[in-house]
Formats: sequence, C-alpha cells, structure tokens
Amino acid sequence: MIELLRKRRSIRTFTADSISPETRQLLIEAALRSPSSRGNNPWEFIVVDDPELIRQLATAKQQGTQFLENAPLAIIVCADSTKSDVWVEDCSIAAIIIQLTALSLGLGSCWAQIRNRQHDQNITAEEYIRELFGLPEQMKVECVLGIGYPGETKLPVPEGNLQHDKVKYNR
Repeated sequence: MIELLRKRRSIRTFTADSISPETRQLLIEAALRSPSSRGNNPWEFIVVDDPELIRQLATAKQQGTQFLENAPLAIIVCADSTKSDVWVEDCSIAAIIIQLTALSLGLGSCWAQIRNRQHDQNITAEEYIRELFGLPEQMKVECVLGIGYPGETKLPVPEGNLQHDKVKYNR
C-alpha cells in the first residue's frame, strides 16, 4: 500500500485506450467494498463511459473539470444524504479507494470536487450534475473521478517534500 501512495499523483491527461469491462468491474467492486460510518453505505456511484456525457461532465464547473473531456471513464461519487449525516466523509473514503485501486490496475485518475462549487452564476455544479443525470434532491454529489490510462508521467513527490512539520507526537 505504501508503494501505491508513493506513486499516486493526479493524472489529468489520458491515452485514447478504453478500459476493459473487467477492469471497470474491479473499480466498482472496490467502490462497493468501501467502508462507511455504521455500515450505512449512503454512497452511490454513476459509472459514465458515454463520451458525450463525459464531455458534459467536463463543463460541470468553471475550472477544474476540463480534464474529464478526454477521460475514457468517469465515476460520479454521490450519496443519499437522508441515510447518513457523514455522507461527505463516506464518499471521500470511497473516492480515494477507487483512485488507489485504479492506480493498482495501471490507470491514472484525478478528483474533480463538485460539492460547494459553482457551475455558473446561476446554479451549482451539483445542481448541474443532478439535472444532467436526473438525480433526486436528496442525492448529493461529492466529486467526479476521471479515470484512464495515463497520458502523462509524474514522478512521486520526493520524501524531502513531505510536510513532516504537520505531524505532532503526544500533544
């Protein structure tokens, strides 16, 4: 696991290679095995491989979602907010588990924050996605993950760049 964490970087450029159904299924399995508070599992996942829908997701925010346009796969991580008061945390855990699983399968990924972000002056990014996918009001959208085979190479963050000053012991 530490090797995955050392290699994990946000990948925003993808090759044109498609992701096999078997690999997609492993990503879904990882998502569904994600822990949640009290086992409530409020999260839900929308797996998007339709290029036109992915292009529309790439415009969900004014900045920070454009990289999705060339991703062969996007996973919307959302939750039924009536099932848990900590759905944000549960979705965040599921999203990083999906990202680490993607990396273990040779894929790259990047998180696009949706919650508390604007689509434009009139609606939020969350409202835009809820409308695009016909989601009910109680369904809250945490993020969209763009996933694909890396079209860029990023070196691991060097050990010397880790912020060890943010760690305190016994106080």
